[in-house]
Amino acid sequence: MYARNVTLHLKANSAAEFTRTLETDVLPMLLKQTGFKDEITFLAPDGQGAVAISLWEKKENAEQYGRDTYPAVLQSLAKVVEGTPEVEAFEVSNSTFHKIASKN
Repeated sequence: MYARNVTLHLKANSAAEFTRTLETDVLPMLLKQTGFKDEITFLAPDGQGAVAISLWEKKENAEQYGRDTYPAVLQSLAKVVEGTPEVEAFEVSNSTFHKIASKN
């Protein structure tokens, strides 16, 4: 399993709108992607930042999403996000929810 970790800076007082946009615009796009498994999003207590972790069956699925669909996701979030989100990618080593154990 593969993960994309996206760190976002939110515009002032936009945390609620960010959550609505994820639910109404972003999640429907993600659910249509080959290999998409899960999306977990965290909001900072002060509402000024967010972290979104998407889980993918394979690295190739995440990379294709990054090329083909992620630009549209950024457009949907432009009204609530300040600056350019930081994207990092990881191999998933453990997940109790997805029943993944480290292969090492």
